[in-house]
Amino acid sequence: MPDCTAKKFRFAPLGRRIIEAAFEGGEISSDGGLLLLRELDRRLGLMGRAAALLADPRDPERIEHTVADMLRQRVFALCQGYEDLNDHGALRNDLLMQTALDRDQALASAPTLCRLEKRASRAQAWAMHKVMVEQFIASFAQAPEELVLDFDATDDPVHGAQEKRFFHGYYDHYCYLPLYVFCGEQLLVAYLRPSNIDEAKHAWAVLALLVKRLRAAWPQVRIILRGDSGFCRHRVLDWCDRHGVGYCVGLAKNSRLLQMTEETRERMARQFGETQQHQREFQELHYGAYTWSRERRVIARLERSGKGDNPRFIVTNLEGDGKHLYEKLYCARGEMENRIKEAQLGLFAERTSCEHFVSNQFRLLLSSLAYILTERLRTLVLHGTEFARLQAQTLRAKLLKIGAVIVRNSRRVRVLLSSSFPYQSIFLHAARVLSSP
Repeated sequence: MPDCTAKKFRFAPLGRRIIEAAFEGGEISSDGGLLLLRELDRRLGLMGRAAALLADPRDPERIEHTVADMLRQRVFALCQGYEDLNDHGALRNDLLMQTALDRDQALASAPTLCRLEKRASRAQAWAMHKVMVEQFIASFAQAPEELVLDFDATDDPVHGAQEKRFFHGYYDHYCYLPLYVFCGEQLLVAYLRPSNIDEAKHAWAVLALLVKRLRAAWPQVRIILRGDSGFCRHRVLDWCDRHGVGYCVGLAKNSRLLQMTEETRERMARQFGETQQHQREFQELHYGAYTWSRERRVIARLERSGKGDNPRFIVTNLEGDGKHLYEKLYCARGEMENRIKEAQLGLFAERTSCEHFVSNQFRLLLSSLAYILTERLRTLVLHGTEFARLQAQTLRAKLLKIGAVIVRNSRRVRVLLSSSFPYQSIFLHAARVLSSP
């Protein structure tokens, strides 16, 4: 068993020289990129706005760590790759982390941060979502002509006896079923839900609230709902029709749709048999499900290949060529899958291991704030550089994880970044952009 208390340890020698190491380097940090996050948050005001909306029941005279400081501490740590509260036992003494929070003393401990999570409430979740939407609106210099809102649900695996966790047959494990809403790469909603519900549960209410706020900001904006067949629900479609919201959503195949396209699919099967060439066509349908109030426009994408028959369907109230709507609009929703993976795997949105459901919603929103910071770093600061399209994990490894020596006195804080850091030009570019008025 290793001796974890040893102060020094050796590695294989370099020639005749002994290689000896110890955690005795002094005030050194591996997180030089915290300087960029600090300046970015100062420019956006994201953490400050979120903290201002969160009620703090503590006695003001006995508060040592404000809600704003604790939010920054948790979110900056997530951006830097520290997903566990236990990590803050050491991070609270990191001088660079303290500097990023405008402090010169130990930050909040893991138990203090845990109490912040346990105090979480539904009102706080509402407030933080409001901050996320307002940040999205503020990101536009002028009113957009069109916004495409991507709705999707995914599994959030849990491995304990967390409140409101259920077994989901499709995913084959115990999980939550969070609802995400993105517009392009920007995250608007990360709503945690139990998994014993329909995929579209509460999607109509979320859409209504978003449309109301977005149209209050931009009365003429055109809004389009995009989602897979899990969001093809008659109440959602009826609401969109009544309120002038476009939609382009998947439609699960059924016997009626297959019957309506049977002639075309049989012809394509014959053509494939004769030529052995992949067959692909689009067909326009007028279809009304039993629960629908009326017939709607359905676009059938029909394919025949060596793998057999592969029909897909979407329903839409938008005008335009069916092939274009399917290939250019609907299929583009696949990019949202990458954004969800980035939030869950790169920024630890799956770290919902609290006992209580509301605390896990709070954790999901902390990861969402970390995602927003990362996305804004790419879009506002790294635009035009080779780092502008990096995902969170790669961006962290290449730009934010930098060795630094910190020298701090009463007059100055000097952060001496590694001289051999290979991406110095990108870091300097980011620093210049953030320091410009």
